[in-house]
Parts: sequence; structure tokens; C-alpha cells
Amino acid sequence: MFDAETTALATAVLAACRAKGWRLATAESCTGGLVAAALTSVAGSSDVVDRGFVTYSNHAKMELLGVPEMTLCAVGAVSAETAQAMAAGAISRAKVDLAVSITGIAGPGGSSAEKPIGLVYIGVATKDGARGERHVFPGERSNVRRAAVIRALEMLKEAAG
Repeated sequence: MFDAETTALATAVLAACRAKGWRLATAESCTGGLVAAALTSVAGSSDVVDRGFVTYSNHAKMELLGVPEMTLCAVGAVSAETAQAMAAGAISRAKVDLAVSITGIAGPGGSSAEKPIGLVYIGVATKDGARGERHVFPGERSNVRRAAVIRALEMLKEAAG
């Protein structure tokens, strides 16, 4: 189902988390659960992966992850602040050690001059805090989503390493 690069990264994330005794959660919007799917495609992942939140709507981001409505109103769902709040919310709601979040515009619609197709924010959180990255991935919807999954897995590996 996933290519060799994605599977290798997912396997490395799981190994790094196992080495620390960490559990993780995902909080995804534009990728619709693909990071969780990549991780759970690896046999034995249940000892690391606790849960995945697919929070496509703003309401879901607020209800399931505790993203402040003021954040969504002020900067929008596709922002560094929202990505960080999603990741931090996954940590606090799931009570895990590590979380990743993705929010973005995969296309083909929904873009603006300030927020083009391919704009993706990825957040990573531990109990010590959250950080985020901004990316503009090229290509059509499937390319943007794949690139976001790869970078999210890389960020998880870095955080757990």
C-alpha cells in the first residue's frame, strides 16, 4: 500500500519510539489519516501508536483537539499556530509522549494568494512543547499529501531520535 520510502520511515519512527518507551498519536486534516495509516501498516505498531485524530473541520479541531476558536478565527485552520495547537492537543487528549499534526491545502480548490495549493503546516509535540514547520509542496493533491506524510514521518523520527 505504501512505497518503500514511506514504510522505511514509519518503521524507523516506531523503532525510535520503542527505544524510548514512547507512545504516539497523530492529528491530521488534509492528509486524512495517511500518517496513521503509514505507521499502522507496519506489523507490531500497536505497541507505539495509540490513536489518530482526523480533524478535517474546524469544529473537529476544536472539539477533539482543543484548538482555540480564537486561533482559528485569527489565523485560520491552515497556519503554524493551528498545527502547533493540534499537536499539543493530541498530546494532552491522548496522554501520549509524541504527536504530529498536519493541516494544509492539498487542492485543487480552497487556495488564495496568501495560502496557495500545496501550503502545509506540520506540527510536532512532546510533553515539553510543540513546534511547527511551513512547507509549500509542489504538484497536485496526491503529491502534496504524499510529501506531507513523508515530512511528518521525518519530523517524528527526529523528535524521537
